[in-house]
Amino acid sequence: MATTAHSPRRWPRSLAAYLLPRGGDTLLYALAVLSILSLLTHELTRRSVLAADFEGFEAEEDEEEYLSHQQDLLDITPVSPLPTPLFPSTPESHHGPPDSLESPPEDGSVPPPPAQSAPERASPSKFEEWDEDEFEGIPAPVLEEPPSAAAGVPLPDAAEPPKPAAPATPASFPRSYGVEIACVSFLIAFIFNYFSGKKENENIALAWAAKFATKDTVFERNFSLLGTGDGKDTPLLLKEGQDAFKFYASGRRFCQRLLATMELRPRHDLIARILDLVFPKRDTITFEVIMNEDAMDHLVFAVARKKLARTMQKDERDLQRYASLLATPPAGRKWLPEELTVVSESKEVAGDLITEAVLDQVFGDKAFEKFGKGFISLHFSDQYPGPHKRMLIFKFLLPDAKNMVDMTRLVTLVPYYIDLIGRYKLSPQARTKTEAARAKAAQEAYRELQNARQEALLRKKAEKKKQMEPDTKLSAEAIRKKEEKDRTRQMKKGMPRMKMLRGH
Repeated sequence: MATTAHSPRRWPRSLAAYLLPRGGDTLLYALAVLSILSLLTHELTRRSVLAADFEGFEAEEDEEEYLSHQQDLLDITPVSPLPTPLFPSTPESHHGPPDSLESPPEDGSVPPPPAQSAPERASPSKFEEWDEDEFEGIPAPVLEEPPSAAAGVPLPDAAEPPKPAAPATPASFPRSYGVEIACVSFLIAFIFNYFSGKKENENIALAWAAKFATKDTVFERNFSLLGTGDGKDTPLLLKEGQDAFKFYASGRRFCQRLLATMELRPRHDLIARILDLVFPKRDTITFEVIMNEDAMDHLVFAVARKKLARTMQKDERDLQRYASLLATPPAGRKWLPEELTVVSESKEVAGDLITEAVLDQVFGDKAFEKFGKGFISLHFSDQYPGPHKRMLIFKFLLPDAKNMVDMTRLVTLVPYYIDLIGRYKLSPQARTKTEAARAKAAQEAYRELQNARQEALLRKKAEKKKQMEPDTKLSAEAIRKKEEKDRTRQMKKGMPRMKMLRGH
C-alpha cells in the first residue's frame, strides 16, 4: 500500500528530473530550445506568406479535385438524369449543375440513354464555378477548344513527351584542328627552309669566291681589280637575291671587264624546292667578258652539247645569220668528243680555237670525262645581239661547296681564251669571206629597217584615213569647198616667198 500510495507522487518528480537541465547541460539545453523556437517561427512565417498570396483560391483547388473525381466517374458510367429542383435557384446563392447535364423534360418522360460511343470529355471550363462578386475586376478565363476536338477527332489521353535530341558529339581533336595544324606546320617548315636554304646558297657562293677570287687564285693573278670597289675592304660578291650573286673583275689586256653571275637553285623557297623534285634545276655560273673593239677579229663560234647547240643555232641571232653546224672536223686534227658539237663561221676558225692545250686540259676524250662534267657551253662573237657586240660567254655548272676544286680547269678557260682571241688574226681568205658576209648582213639589216619605216608610214596613213572617214558624210558641195581649200594651201606652200621693201 505504501508503494502504491507514493507512486503518483514519484512520477512527476522523475519526469521533472528528466526534463530539467542538469548542471553543465544548461547551455546546451538553452541552445536546443532556441533552435526549436526559431524553426517554429520560420515555419509559421512561411505559411502566413503563402496564405496571404493564395487567399481565396482554396475553394478552387477543392473544386479541381472534385471535378477530377467527377470526370473519372463520367468516364466509367454513363450520365444519369438529375431530379428536378423544388425551388428555383438564384445566381448568387446556387451555382446549378453543369451545362452538359441537362434537366429531364417537364412531362416526366425518361430521356433515352446515351449512345454506346466513346464518352466525351467535359472541358474544365464547363464545371468551373465563378463568383463574380468575390473576384471583381479579374477577367473570366476563356479556354478555347483545340481544333482537333472541334472537328470531332479524339485527343490522346496524354501528350507524348518530346524525344530528347541526340547530344552533339564533338569532333575528335585531330579532325577539328586538322587545317590549323597543317597551316602552322607548313608555316614552320617554310620559315625553317627559308633560313636553311639561304645559308646553303651563301655557302656555295662564298666557297666559289674563296677558291677562285682570293689571293693567289686564278682571277687574282689575271685581273688587277676584283670586286665592286677600289678599296681593300670592298666585298667580292654582290648579292642580288637569295639565289643570285655577281662577281666583277677588271684591269686586264684585251678586255674591258668580266662579269660572273651565279644563278643558284631557289633553296630558300619551299614551293620551288618541291617543284625542283619534279623539274630538277642545277646551279650555274655564267662569265661574260666584254672585249675591246680592236682586240677581236671577225669570228662567230660556239661549242655546246648536241641538243643545246642546235637550240642555240636556231635562237641566237648571230649564230643563225653567220654560223652553221660543223658536220665533219678539220682533217688531221684531234677533235671534240661525240657529246659536243661546234657551231662556227668557218672550219678555219674552229680549228684555230680548238687548240691542243684545250683538248688536253678539258675537251679531250679522257679529260672531258673527268673534268668536263660541269661544262654547258661557250659562245664567242663579234656580232653579239646586245649593247656590246664583241663578247665571250662561258657557262658552267656549279658543284657543291665542298667540291669547288672540280671546276678549276673550266675556270682557267676564261683567261686562256681572252688571250687567245685577243691575239688571233684571220687569214686573208677567211677575212674576205667574213667581210662579205657582214656586208650582206648589213644590207639585209638596212632593208629590214626600210621595211619597218614603210610599214610605220603605211600604218600612219591608215590611221589618218580612218580619222578622215567622218568627212565622207558631208555633202558634195562641202567636199568640193574643202578640196579647193586644201589645193590653195598647197599652192601657197609651193610659191616662192617674196619680201616687199619700203622705199625711202
